[in-house]
Amino acid sequence: MSRVGCMPIEIPADVNIKIDTESVSVEGPKGRLVQTINPNMTIKVEGKTILVERPSESKYYKSLHGLTRTLLRNMVVGVTRGHQKNLEINGVGYRADLQGKALVFQLGLSHLIVLRPPEGIQISVDKGNKISVSGIDKQLVGQVAAKIRSFRPPEPYKGKGIRYEGEVVRRKAGKTGA
Repeated sequence: MSRVGCMPIEIPADVNIKIDTESVSVEGPKGRLVQTINPNMTIKVEGKTILVERPSESKYYKSLHGLTRTLLRNMVVGVTRGHQKNLEINGVGYRADLQGKALVFQLGLSHLIVLRPPEGIQISVDKGNKISVSGIDKQLVGQVAAKIRSFRPPEPYKGKGIRYEGEVVRRKAGKTGA
């Protein structure tokens, strides 16, 4: 039995949910999200909770059970509170600036890196070395944050690069003098 899939999802008062055969639409104060789901999974709205049920005990449906419930919960949280990822830039001369809606990076390369965020993503920069990516779609927020991190991942010798807030990078010892 899926421990995650069996838990009910609480629906806040200002959230509307519409369930079709192959998709679920969640609308709240921050926006609207639509997710396609497996038509074999049963989604029931009972009062102010959502329950997800599976058709059989096969391994395939057990894995879909928890996934479906988690996707629905992320949608409800996204349209009420939103999702956010924070990144830090470490390194001499490494910084980021917002120019209009575009994010411009100086990361020790011979050129600037320009990132235009997709629709529904807000990016803010604090003091040139702290970046905040926020939006209602958790997958999209994580994808944009991962793309930013991929421009200059943290290196293990000096720790320079872009890392998630709170991420621990294992440091290696450098060369020893002879």
